[in-house]
Amino acid sequence: MRFPIVREEPTLVAPGPAILVENLSKRFGRTLALDGVDLAVQEGELFAILGPNGAGKSTLILILCTLLQADSGTATVAGFDVRTQSRQVRRNLGVVFQEPSLDTRLTVEENLEFHGRVFEVPRRLRRQRMDELLDLVELSDARHRLVRTLSTGMKRRVEIARALLHDSRIVILDEPTIGLDAQSRSRMWDYLRKLQAERGVTLIVTTHYIEEVERCDRIAILDHGTVLALDTPRALKRAHGKQVIRITPQDPETAEAIRERFPEVLTTADGEMLLANAEPLASELLLHEFGQRLREFNLEYSSLETVFLSLTGREIRDRADESRPIGVEGRQPGQEPRR
Repeated sequence: MRFPIVREEPTLVAPGPAILVENLSKRFGRTLALDGVDLAVQEGELFAILGPNGAGKSTLILILCTLLQADSGTATVAGFDVRTQSRQVRRNLGVVFQEPSLDTRLTVEENLEFHGRVFEVPRRLRRQRMDELLDLVELSDARHRLVRTLSTGMKRRVEIARALLHDSRIVILDEPTIGLDAQSRSRMWDYLRKLQAERGVTLIVTTHYIEEVERCDRIAILDHGTVLALDTPRALKRAHGKQVIRITPQDPETAEAIRERFPEVLTTADGEMLLANAEPLASELLLHEFGQRLREFNLEYSSLETVFLSLTGREIRDRADESRPIGVEGRQPGQEPRR
């Protein structure tokens, strides 16, 4: 997916939030992917959009990148309207898409060189920025390697460097850590926080990994195309975090008995049972009545995971398969268009 040529000019940023979305809606056939979304991202923020697959995250990103038009509502990037001022939007925006977009037949340096030429960054400035950005993402020694020889994490870092090459002040990263191991995911967030601190870049990151967003400035929780809550991690936990009892019964008969005793219990796709907002004596009752028939019993207190569970009635993903979201029995997330 390529942007049209954009000439290198002094970056123009209109006053106001880095990104402003008002009453944005988008439908694909019978599926309502976005339903009146409102959010504002301030300049210099590390802002996370948290939600399961199918929540509407990628649809929102495509609209902000001017690659998809909303059915209604407005969105601005750096003060420019994504519908009527797409050229100005793209001059201020860098994007790391969920799907890999590097040319694996070229070297790291050749990929960056091609991007700089597309955006017509002057040669001298292009070389200077390439050196700075490769140093920033710790890939200076890999600049002459073919992209196909790099690890998944290294490729992501190349994409981050490429997104900044045309001096973008706002960078959107759609699920940047998907497919990475835990150590690479942690390093990726270290790079993002380094970008924010050293370059003052506004970062918008979509993810369905709850544990990754604890250190973000603010989080928007998106589900079924709707923003359910938007605040700092601490404020979200204070307002919505609840005690959750997490249990695994030994057999289906025990699971059915627990459902009869606690009708509000939620059952996950892997057979785990969750009791949110339970009465204070619920844990004692569970242990007293079913203790010998449980494989696992855990009591969890306020966290972003319990925030999401409290707001949506379901977990954000299946712990047994992090590539797909979990659905409480009888409830499935909406589907987004494939890119």
